[in-house]
Amino acid sequence: MTGCRNLMHKYRHVTTAAVFAAFLFVQFVALRCANQAGRGFLTDGQQEKVYYLIQIPVILGYLLQAALSGFLHTRRGHRIPAFTALAMTGIGAFVLLFCPPGSAFYLAATGITVFHIGFLGGAAALRLSYGSASLPHFGLSIGSGYAAALILQYVLQLRWTIRPALAVLLLLAAFLLAVFFMEEGCQESGEREEEPGTGKGSLLIKTLIPVVVITVSLLLFSSYYNSYIHHLQILSAYRDYNVYSWPRLLMVPFAILFGLISDFRKGRLLPLCTLCTVLVAFLNTALLGRETYWLNMCLFYVALAAVVSYYWLTFLRLAGAGVRPALAASFGRVLDSSVVLLSWGLRLSERSGTAILVLDVAALLIVIVVMAFSGAFNLTAKEEAKGNSPEGDEGSQEVSRPPDPFEGAQERYGLTPAETRVLKKLVLSDDKQEAIALELNISVSTLRHHITSIYRKTGVQTRLALNRLIFDQLPQ
Repeated sequence: MTGCRNLMHKYRHVTTAAVFAAFLFVQFVALRCANQAGRGFLTDGQQEKVYYLIQIPVILGYLLQAALSGFLHTRRGHRIPAFTALAMTGIGAFVLLFCPPGSAFYLAATGITVFHIGFLGGAAALRLSYGSASLPHFGLSIGSGYAAALILQYVLQLRWTIRPALAVLLLLAAFLLAVFFMEEGCQESGEREEEPGTGKGSLLIKTLIPVVVITVSLLLFSSYYNSYIHHLQILSAYRDYNVYSWPRLLMVPFAILFGLISDFRKGRLLPLCTLCTVLVAFLNTALLGRETYWLNMCLFYVALAAVVSYYWLTFLRLAGAGVRPALAASFGRVLDSSVVLLSWGLRLSERSGTAILVLDVAALLIVIVVMAFSGAFNLTAKEEAKGNSPEGDEGSQEVSRPPDPFEGAQERYGLTPAETRVLKKLVLSDDKQEAIALELNISVSTLRHHITSIYRKTGVQTRLALNRLIFDQLPQ
């Protein structure tokens, strides 16, 4: 297990992609099985409701995990519920995979499983968010993981005769997630520092709320396609219409593409590219209507890849920056399930073309207005630290400033931002741990955890050796 953790740390890009793919694959398999609940036991109309009703335990699982994270302040405290959810999800997935769906037992197992899927997703998302600030090409890693999960789902879930292969992959995914949760370097939620000069209320208004409004509006636009296609596939018993048909593969290249886009300009291009993609799908709906089923399917999946990539990457980065981390990490998925329920309540699949057109226009107008006020269209903006510095001597001194040895150590040894701040205090001061913890506004136990992780990553065992390791890099 220790060797696996070391490999995961050494290849963090691959690890991030693999862990995200593992979680999504477990989620895809469990939800795919859950969608079969009641076949032969419920009427077609009742079974169609199952798809919407299972969103409720998914939401509750995510929200419960976020609430518990605010009260857990030790690694052990975080690991126990995460491992419990992982075990319950694995058991439930196997039950749904090998038991006949036409029974009340299957329905009950579905509810329990999808609840733990939500809890597990919240825990995995929170852990993944820790690397969003320090990991280069984080967006590409997340996009690649999303694409890998989609490919596995498409290849394996079209043929239910290969359930043993699904079972083996579920075990491998569960093992990878278990190793990931055991990995050291986990920060306790609620103790990450906020951005300098901003309070919690300011961060909430400037960052989290606009993203929530944009995400809900984009998902509301996409939910029409989702409701319509799901309605058709239920009526055809997954024969004439199936959400797992070939257009779904269009999500693979676009998931990677939007991951790449998010790595440029600190993700400033991602909202605009997402909006443009959704607008293309909207124009198809407005001009051709929903009768062009296969074209709608293709554009739906491209737009869905854009929207899902947007909310995962945006909320993970917000959590990594300390903006309500326990809630923000998985809040995009909560909004996704919530909008599915809303679309069911509005009965979008039964609405006229005019009503859908009005809804789409309203949602897109809200997105454009919120993006305009939040500065999403200002692609030429520079970082304040660089853009506000006057030209001349001060500017040239900034450009020629020698590299920061602590930034170099962070990149070289794979330290998190919090560990880098602790490293700087350890090297540049003689303060005791209690004083350092007080100055960094974290608990002593958290500080000691960071120190242990720093020693492990740098390969030294004492504070003196750590000073010597960094001393040669300090400017004279």
